[in-house]
Amino acid sequence: MGFAFEPRSVQLELRKFVAPEIVFGLHARKLAGQYAKNLGARHVLLVTDPGVVAAGWAGDVSTSLTEAGLRPAVFSGVSANPRDYEVMKGLEAYRAQSCDAIVAVGGGSPIDCAKGIGIVASNGGSILDFEGVDQVPVPMPPLICVPTTGGTSADISQFAIISDPEERYKAAIISKAVVPDVSLVDPATLTTMDPFLAACTAFDALVHGIEAFVSNACSSLTDIHALAAIRLIYPNLLRSLREPANLPLRGEVMLGSLEAGLAFSNASLGAVHAMAHSLGGMSDLAHGECNALLLEHVLAFNYPVASERYERLGDAMNLDLRGMTRQEKEAAILAAVVALREQAGITATLRQRGVHRTDIPELAEHALSDPCVITNPRPVNRRDLEVIYEEAL
Repeated sequence: MGFAFEPRSVQLELRKFVAPEIVFGLHARKLAGQYAKNLGARHVLLVTDPGVVAAGWAGDVSTSLTEAGLRPAVFSGVSANPRDYEVMKGLEAYRAQSCDAIVAVGGGSPIDCAKGIGIVASNGGSILDFEGVDQVPVPMPPLICVPTTGGTSADISQFAIISDPEERYKAAIISKAVVPDVSLVDPATLTTMDPFLAACTAFDALVHGIEAFVSNACSSLTDIHALAAIRLIYPNLLRSLREPANLPLRGEVMLGSLEAGLAFSNASLGAVHAMAHSLGGMSDLAHGECNALLLEHVLAFNYPVASERYERLGDAMNLDLRGMTRQEKEAAILAAVVALREQAGITATLRQRGVHRTDIPELAEHALSDPCVITNPRPVNRRDLEVIYEEAL
């Protein structure tokens, strides 16, 4: 007599999961030359930013490339939110040096800029031509990433976010063609981060895990990574800020960021990121800060349709939700998120960051057209987004 087995439908839905080759651990950054050589590179464009150069991480990677017999050319003209024209300047450097591969060293900004350079190097045109989902027809040249922040996970994702300063918004480019070939994840690079940047980037990673888990494109596979990310980041974020030289703690946050990246790259995100892209494009605020200031308001909006998923996240945060009503559980989860944000030093309101009520219609318009809004668990309209922005003022 057999047993009846009724599998959850989510386990049988057709899903695609993409990721680069990943090397995680101390001194991973020093393998850049070996991997570039293995990919057949001869002339490498090293994309970074002035802060990463000053910290010495770009120099370590450049030395690794030189020792492997390669000739790196450095492009460091990248802003905190990379602009479309910076991508095109990077392309000029790539072509001027007859490069055939790219190595990105830094946070999400240099890595996204490097992705943009690779896209236009292979496809021509302007980087904003490729906005949207699956709009990159020709793969990039080989791309190796060395992330130096524990947050964006641009080093493993299908996303590239590029600012359009004329239109004052961020364009989201989402395609498996922009997944890097190799990610060399070295927790040591987190030890030189400014505390506020460290808080913002870690909060970005936390939001990646949360939004991937409640996304309407989640799967059993992405759930594994999303929950692992929350379990790693939530208890270690504040501790790692208090002990910036503690490599085991930095490693937990960096691993959490990696797990969150694997989740969101394949499950996509939601309204927090759609709204943060719009907000960052208009105000030039740090992306992680935008996410942190919006998270509690989007969570409250989504909770009625995704309460079970959020409660599982609460369990992953080790919150004791036993015996609570649904409303009490929601309040406890929201309180935990707010407390973490405030204790991490992310305390400003949008108004204090220079956002005015008159900006909200434009912010909502751009957020509504962002691809991330499609996978939000609760459908949103323009007025919904306006109200959430108003609540965050």
